[in-house]
Amino acid sequence: MGRRFLIAAAAELVALAVLAAPPLASAQAQDDMLVIAHRGASGERPEHTLAAYERAIDAGADYIEPDLVATSDLVLVARHENELSDTTDVASREEFEDRRRSKEIDGQMVSGWFAEDFTLAELRTLRVVERLPSVRPGNTRYDTLYQIPTFAEIVRLVRAKEAETGRTIGLYPELKHPNFLLQYEGIDTVDLLVLALREAGYAGADAPVFLQSFEIAPLKRLAQRTDFRLIQLVAGEGGPADEPAMRYADMVSPAGLAEIATYADGIGAAIPLLLAPDGSATSVIADAKAAGLAVHAWTLRKENVFLPASLRLGTNESAIGCDASLYALLAAAGVEGVFADDPARALGWRAGAAQPGCATPGGAR
Repeated sequence: MGRRFLIAAAAELVALAVLAAPPLASAQAQDDMLVIAHRGASGERPEHTLAAYERAIDAGADYIEPDLVATSDLVLVARHENELSDTTDVASREEFEDRRRSKEIDGQMVSGWFAEDFTLAELRTLRVVERLPSVRPGNTRYDTLYQIPTFAEIVRLVRAKEAETGRTIGLYPELKHPNFLLQYEGIDTVDLLVLALREAGYAGADAPVFLQSFEIAPLKRLAQRTDFRLIQLVAGEGGPADEPAMRYADMVSPAGLAEIATYADGIGAAIPLLLAPDGSATSVIADAKAAGLAVHAWTLRKENVFLPASLRLGTNESAIGCDASLYALLAAAGVEGVFADDPARALGWRAGAAQPGCATPGGAR
């Protein structure tokens, strides 16, 4: 998920008091809180690789979340962005130097190499690298081991692991920059996703599928064409790229949430929109539920750099902070699902595990 909005950028908005952390929600509420593997187990393996997804599935994640872009030959592939240089070795590949481009995407000029300018066969020659090497140096051990996976391969992995484990594993794909790809590249990722899910045998509101986007029009089209549950993503700043006059801040007002409820089933919100400075729930959660919307939060991460200052341990930005305390606050606030870079950790907190040196239910340490 993304749009490059980080919890750290709004840390002071959620300057949570660790010693005053509220009790965890009831055991029933915790049990019901979905753990969504954000780009797979991206805290343990380079994101959006089959290895990261399998790691998350083996940990017990309820859903895995692939971000989807498309190739020039209309194949859905998993990348955080359509620009490839942050997550692959494309910049070092002399044979693709002439593919470097500058494009205006969602109002920002971006330079680099773009998935939609490559065929799938060409993308297969690239190797994946860790996107945040300074924060997750351990993940760099896996650099260049993996290829970019197709959405079809991710579905095959899910089906194989369901057969192996006997449990249902959900899919929670996000369409990245769908308006840009349709308007400027002629690639309709809504159509591609609907077709892919249909071919994979997913159908109906009861399917283990959520579809998400920061944009509005793609979700409205999906609402007309499918019965899958839809999630409108909202950030702490800016607005949807396909509606430049709209602001996410207005979309999470009671009137804005009521409008979202006409085409979507829930919101996926940045944590600073959901937690007040004292760690209590903001009005967004109650207002969303009053409108009949589910509330999912992004993103639970373990490293200090992504945590509010009061939940950090030490001064090293890549060191592990008190993500258990943040999970507890989200559960107490009534959030129904959380995107987690380390689903194994989130599942531990859901099961009631304690994190040494961090706030525990009731505020004890």
